[in-house]
Amino acid sequence: MTDLSKYANRVYKIIGSAMNVHSEMGWGLLEPVYQEALHLELIDRGIANERELEIPVYYKKHLLDKKYRMDLVVDDIIVELKSVTRLVPAHRAQLCNYLRLTRKPLGLLINFGEVNLIGERWAYEEKTNECFIVDRNMQPISDTDYGNLIDYHKEEY
Repeated sequence: MTDLSKYANRVYKIIGSAMNVHSEMGWGLLEPVYQEALHLELIDRGIANERELEIPVYYKKHLLDKKYRMDLVVDDIIVELKSVTRLVPAHRAQLCNYLRLTRKPLGLLINFGEVNLIGERWAYEEKTNECFIVDRNMQPISDTDYGNLIDYHKEEY
């Protein structure tokens, strides 16, 4: 398993930046507003990041026309932003798909749509092709039922 502890400090800084944006702007605005604000906050803190990076998608070695766009990327960390009343399994599945397609080891799912900022840390293990949630110490949360967290077919919208 990848040693995720080396990302703890960077994740702490990203989440702190998101908390600052949430405090400054409040909750419930459109996602692109938070994306731009977080991008600028990270830059102000000296944290290089890229917005709207495309993920190429292949089928049997053929590059597809369809591409995904990640909200923000900081080094090897994907930052997926939402502004919704609550996170649902489809949001988690989206981040896990990005992790699988890019083979990046870590992703953050941050929701600005609630009164309190909500953040989840997700890791990807390339050897098993699995995503799993981790705690603030970057350790897997072993008692998590991932079927309920990322199986979006079971949930009504």
